[in-house]
Amino acid sequence: MAVRSSATAEDLPEASFAGQQDTVLNVTGTAELFAAIEKVWGSLHTARATAYRDARGIDHRSARMAVVVQRMVAPTVAGVLFTANPLTGRRDEMAVDAAPGLGTTVVDGAATVDHYVLDGTPRPDAGCLTSAQLAELRAAGERLQDHFGCPQDVEWAYDAEGVLWLLQSRPVTGLFPLPPATDKPLPRVYLEFGHVQGMLRPVTPMGMSTLRAQIAAMLAALGVRVEIVDIGGRLYGDLTELARNRSSRRRLVKLLAVDFGPRAQTVMRHVLADPRFAPTRGGAGNGARSGGGASLRTAGRAVVGILAALARPDTARIRMFQAIEEMRVRSAAPADLKTAADRLRFVRAHDTEDRADAIMWPIVAGMLAAAAPTALLKGVASPDEIHAVLGGMPHNVTIEMDLALWRLAQGVGEHRQLLLDTPADELATRYLRGTLPDIGMAGFLDAYGHRGVAEVDLGVPRWAEDPAPVFAALANYLRVTDPRQGPDQRFQRAAAAAEAALDELVRRARRRRPVRGTTAGFLLRRARSLAGLREAGKFAGLYPLRETRRQLLLIGADLHGVGLLEQPDDVMFLTLDEVHAAVHDGTDHRATVAARRAVHRRESRRRTVPVALLSDGTDVEAVLPATPAVDGTRTGVGASAGRVTGPARVVHDPASAHIEPGEVLVAATTDPGWTPLFLTASALVTETGAIMAHGPTVAREYGIPAVICVPDATRVITTGQLVTVDGGAGTVTVH
Repeated sequence: MAVRSSATAEDLPEASFAGQQDTVLNVTGTAELFAAIEKVWGSLHTARATAYRDARGIDHRSARMAVVVQRMVAPTVAGVLFTANPLTGRRDEMAVDAAPGLGTTVVDGAATVDHYVLDGTPRPDAGCLTSAQLAELRAAGERLQDHFGCPQDVEWAYDAEGVLWLLQSRPVTGLFPLPPATDKPLPRVYLEFGHVQGMLRPVTPMGMSTLRAQIAAMLAALGVRVEIVDIGGRLYGDLTELARNRSSRRRLVKLLAVDFGPRAQTVMRHVLADPRFAPTRGGAGNGARSGGGASLRTAGRAVVGILAALARPDTARIRMFQAIEEMRVRSAAPADLKTAADRLRFVRAHDTEDRADAIMWPIVAGMLAAAAPTALLKGVASPDEIHAVLGGMPHNVTIEMDLALWRLAQGVGEHRQLLLDTPADELATRYLRGTLPDIGMAGFLDAYGHRGVAEVDLGVPRWAEDPAPVFAALANYLRVTDPRQGPDQRFQRAAAAAEAALDELVRRARRRRPVRGTTAGFLLRRARSLAGLREAGKFAGLYPLRETRRQLLLIGADLHGVGLLEQPDDVMFLTLDEVHAAVHDGTDHRATVAARRAVHRRESRRRTVPVALLSDGTDVEAVLPATPAVDGTRTGVGASAGRVTGPARVVHDPASAHIEPGEVLVAATTDPGWTPLFLTASALVTETGAIMAHGPTVAREYGIPAVICVPDATRVITTGQLVTVDGGAGTVTVH
């Protein structure tokens, strides 16, 4: 007999519990059967099963164990069938692992197995399975998948008579969701956009609806039309038409350098080399660009705005911050909004009339001024030398925010120990209740309380609502005891070093290439005046977002009051159309919200997100040749020069991160809400990013080494390991 576990929390779509609870095979006799049943029952509470539930947020009190007693099959060959390829995500491929004898040798990894990928084409006899058996397994997999409605992980066995036994079928966990179905015959390619804003966690449904419109509008302003789609709660851009357009595909990889970075560039090169994405006829009309007239108007405004900013950067900067202040003032809701219907009308019509040109073109001018010298100085200066010139740049609102929090930390006086010894959540609760001593937090939140981690998601609380992350960062600052390691001095040193590097580089370039050297020097000085403005556009957009969120929460409170929602912030798991139906028609959305919250919780536990997906589910990066680590060294992309050795601190959630001075911050990605952690870190390592993205920019301005695009950094590095980060070589070495 076979005695197997069947727990209530087992074989879920998001948690298979494979191998976490016991199975006992070849049981004979009554006494042995009872002992096996007792062992399987007890395995519900083993350390590994408990840890597995903890990692997935499953309540131990809800877990129950049933025991299945089955007739034992004596297999000649057994194994596992996945009805979707678990390595690449392709849904039109199946994967089989097989070995002679019991299937436990396959499941436990205790023996070398034969691996097969089934794509529907006939296969010759090979290994321990015949072509007929492989065809039978594929057919069985298709039936099981059709029956259960999702890809299946199947345990199977062939007995001595050649009979196929299906021993178990459960959902395949870990597969990233498929892109939305289309009626297009050719495959499509989707690039992940969220990491540009430091977001790998899923976006709330309300946040998704606003972000899709905002990103599409921003790209349209630049003359590019890209559909933004929701895949697994993440923002993906459909780049298919750009990839197949003869004109746009030539510059597509270069365009990805600024915000998307080298990993995105690598996968897109692979896609462009795929014959299925070859250029199509009539490319100019395939949707790669907006209307010609709009593009020309945009181009004209861009030229005027960029040249004006380069010519008079101080004037452009002043006008920009005036426009931001006007946006802040205009974003406030009128005082006469009394009902949910009033507030919904305001939210739907909320138009900040933002002065896009005054904000956008100085930022673009700064980015161009920072990027162009690399080509101009080729053979004269290395990219690292140019990056050094871009350190310690002024006028960055995120840096100013971090320094403001540092000054607050310096002035806490007698409350220092209270802030160090009290958990951040408790400090936040006391502050919101008005029972915390005055340390100046109100002033900080008045200026920056509309910010937060994943702040572009409308559904995420701002720091003003939950200041726990700010208190956690404050405690990290208070652990810095060496004044020279204070962020103000680090920033000043980085700025001084950048100015000195700029002077030396310009002198050298003028000697060797007078015209190019002079041009590059002009652009680099303009970059130091304008490139720090990069964060200001997003900072400005957070003001109307804050007011929209506030009004939606008030609507949610009204809907909760009449029993249409379980709690006010359930409104963030609806769309505006669904909110309209609740407000005007009394539609009860509680079941919808509960289902979406469950999916959001499940996706929030996902640690990796594909850089690019094909419409068949292929994770493009997964099919590229892997770069093996040599002597513990992982290769990424150097984004801020310098070399540091220190203990690693792997952080998944900055809200409660404890970072000791000198530790190396290792994260999947970062956004401005993470940057307070940089002030105590000695170096930064991320899995995604671009050289000009938020994290590397702030790292350069503090003068700390940064290496980005290190695959699986948060998995191969563990907290406490000694690592060396070489921002010049772009390597991370685990000692």
